[in-house]
Amino acid sequence: METRPTTGKVKESLFSIIQFDIEGRRVLDLFAGTGQLGIEALSRGAAECVFIDRRPDAVRLIQENLALCRLADRARVRQGDALPYLRSGEKFDLVFLDPPYDTGLLEQALQDIAGFDICREHGIIMAESPADAVLPPLAAPYRLYREYRYGRIKLTVYHRQGNEE
Repeated sequence: METRPTTGKVKESLFSIIQFDIEGRRVLDLFAGTGQLGIEALSRGAAECVFIDRRPDAVRLIQENLALCRLADRARVRQGDALPYLRSGEKFDLVFLDPPYDTGLLEQALQDIAGFDICREHGIIMAESPADAVLPPLAAPYRLYREYRYGRIKLTVYHRQGNEE
């Protein structure tokens, strides 16, 4: 009951936005819940996905779903708090953020992602929040790219720039 999966319409829209940015990429599904976003990315050709969730029942569900979809060989599932994981030094091409609403975790995760610079050049962060949430701008080389609204839900897309200068 604590897990609030992304709705079908929002998930379909999210993957439409990034459809050409998935294949061969390293993905982080932070606050993974059921793991549906990372699993969808793997099914669309992502090279690898790391799933992080603090709840043991969510971790078991993700592992079961990966096994059912025959995607476990390209996945790592970790139980623990999401924010400390951002200090691991790993780099990702695509990051999904869908923490529990109104906890401050999304804003803190965004600040930590930029602060620890966990995205590779041209990396993408997809953040799901309530439509009325005001998410922070991020320090360079990160920038807010675009926001999409779907009823009471908003998807915010951030990009990490490369070495264009």
